[in-house]
This record gives sequence, C-alpha cells and structure tokens, in this order.
Amino acid sequence: MASIYEKSKGSTKDDTLVDPISAHPAFNRTESQIAVAGHPIHAMLVAFPIALAMCTLGADGFYWWTGDVFWARAALWASGMAFLLGVAAGVSGTIELLMVRGIRIRAASWTHFVLAVMLLSILGANWGYRLTGYEQAVLPWGLMLSLFAAGFTGLTGWHGGKLVFDYHIGTSSTGRD
Repeated sequence: MASIYEKSKGSTKDDTLVDPISAHPAFNRTESQIAVAGHPIHAMLVAFPIALAMCTLGADGFYWWTGDVFWARAALWASGMAFLLGVAAGVSGTIELLMVRGIRIRAASWTHFVLAVMLLSILGANWGYRLTGYEQAVLPWGLMLSLFAAGFTGLTGWHGGKLVFDYHIGTSSTGRD
C-alpha cells in the first residue's frame, strides 16, 4: 500500500493532498446565528467582562497604593460583574460555537473556547475569594488573581480577535448597505 507521501510525490492534480477541514462545505459559512439585527451578541457582550477584569486589576492597584477601602469595594463589584457578564458572553459564544458548523469545525474556535472557560474560572475565583472579606482579600492573593485574570483576558482576546480578523468568524459575508 503506497503512503500519502508517495502518492503525492509524483502525482497529478487529481492526487494532491486536500485539507479535509477547509474542503468541508460548511467551512466558509461562519455568519453569526445569535445576533440582533446582524450584530453578534457574543461580540457585543465580551467588551464588558474584558473592561471589568482590567478595572479589577486597576482597583487592586489603587487600593495597594492608597489603602483606601473604596478601591477594595470597587474591586469586589468589578470582579463580580466581570464574572457574571463573562458568563453571559460565554453562554452566547458557546451557543454560537455549537450551532454554526463553520465555527465548530475549526480548531482555533475550540482553543478560544477552552481559554475562555479557564478565564471564567479565574474571574469566578477572584470574585468568590473577595466575598468573604473584600478588604483583606486584595493583598496579596486578590491582586495576584487580578494579574492572572488580566493576562488570561489578553490571551483569550487575542485568540477571539484572530477568529474575527483572520477567519471572519461571526461576520456577515454579504454586508449591509
């Protein structure tokens, strides 16, 4: 039995290797199915947990710098809302991932999904840790969790942006005039 390499070595155009993923009929159908007036809900929601995760880090830094309890309380609220709005964004993104075959078929979509679930775990841990005493929770563990969350936010966002900008995931192929 000849290997794939041997077949393709001196082959004609009919024998060339084809990527089965990109050859799939649904590969280029990646328009959002969870949208309002053509605007993907996941893309609209992710801005909030991203901003709030960074606000939590900023509030922790200000608490460390000033010692003002206001910043510890602000970090509690920001971390809680980052987690809750992150769950909402995650639900819409998961539904989109499972409903749209052109998204589901790509490995990069699953990488973004796994990173997003990990980020939600960090955001939830950061918020949960603060619920027992927000002022005592900031230093050192709250600040470290906020730094970790900020790093994961960047990593998850990078992969999400790659899906949108490189693969046009969730965008309309026809546009609107």
